[in-house]
Amino acid sequence: MAIFGLPDGRRLIGRGPFTFAATRPDVDVAFYVNDFGLQAEKPWRIPGSWKVLQESEIPRAELPEIEWTTPDSANFARVFQEISHAIRQGVFEKTVPVSVEHGECLHGDPASFATAFAHVGDTKISYAWVDGNHGFAGATPELLFSLVGNTLHTMALAGTARREEREILAIDEKEIREHEYVAQSLVAKLAEMGNLTRQQRKILDLGPIVHFQTLIDVTLDEPTSIEALLKKLHPTPALGPLPRTKETMAMLLEWRNQLGCPAEFGAPFGLLYEGTFHSVVAIRGIWWKGRQVMLPAGCGVIEAGRMVNEWRELRLKREAVKAAISI
Repeated sequence: MAIFGLPDGRRLIGRGPFTFAATRPDVDVAFYVNDFGLQAEKPWRIPGSWKVLQESEIPRAELPEIEWTTPDSANFARVFQEISHAIRQGVFEKTVPVSVEHGECLHGDPASFATAFAHVGDTKISYAWVDGNHGFAGATPELLFSLVGNTLHTMALAGTARREEREILAIDEKEIREHEYVAQSLVAKLAEMGNLTRQQRKILDLGPIVHFQTLIDVTLDEPTSIEALLKKLHPTPALGPLPRTKETMAMLLEWRNQLGCPAEFGAPFGLLYEGTFHSVVAIRGIWWKGRQVMLPAGCGVIEAGRMVNEWRELRLKREAVKAAISI
């Protein structure tokens, strides 16, 4: 099963059997599922059947009971120190390690997370992929891009604080600098592709937490394939390294592996529907395999970053995921 939240607030639900394809299929509906390194040979998933539902039409399933284990701060601290050293050496300006909170399902079915996150709305986009006894689901605030005709819509989303710290976030130099790394990098990548419009940086209210957000639109000069846009925009500096090179990507993938990060966390998850394509960044979600559950969260590390602050931000993001579905 796959779920994707449409821009009009409805949810498209696809069910198997799914047909896999290497390139964009010529069909009405297809999902795009890949890992962070974009290594899947056939990332397109064509559902055997699908339907579009209002959020209120989706049945609510009983949430599973999860026993959570506190993440390993020592392991994260070691990776953080390696990243800080690489930044001082000039290898990175910014990169994004991931901490993972693990849990065990004591009662219920983890697959029920798929429909639970489908009921999260407002400024978040629901997504889910369930394949047998494993899968992932979430409600992300981050759009990688939408392609509607020849117009590309995307965003920079970086800089995080608690809701009650909104006024402090607005003037926090470190958070503003982290956000501008992301926004300016996107502008530099996309300006050559057409007529670009960057909106003013604003604060996006997500309930328990707030983020800086900058919306960016590009009217493309030439038709560009979805696959080419995915490779160009993923990963954004909000989830990936800056600068993005083979070397820095390899280093980030190795750190993610050391920290036990699920392969699809932060990867593009997309939907082709009625000739338009929407792709989100798969964050703010839960991954599972059998009875084992994982809740990953990433933080942007720059030269001014401090371990204690980043660890606090990671916990804040994980708590926001749990609060979204009340677990």
